[in-house]
Amino acid sequence: MDERPWKKQKTCSSCRSEEVSSVEWEFIEMSEQEEDLIYRMYSLVGNRWELIAGRIPGRKAEEIERFWIMKHNQEFANKRNQHQPSY
Repeated sequence: MDERPWKKQKTCSSCRSEEVSSVEWEFIEMSEQEEDLIYRMYSLVGNRWELIAGRIPGRKAEEIERFWIMKHNQEFANKRNQHQPSY
């Protein structure tokens, strides 16, 4: 084990290990235009959320990623269906 004090492990702000319970996430409402842009950008650049968020004014990368996860996860789809009012 390297005990040298001047050799610290590199850390980055996006590599933080914060555990977030996805059960506590609130549903994120996106307009049709925002959803369309997210889908098109995802097909071009993949899960580069910062890049996608840069194209949508007022949205953060975390919001875009959370929206994507919630939209494509079966558990969230079931919850979303329960919250939708029946007309």
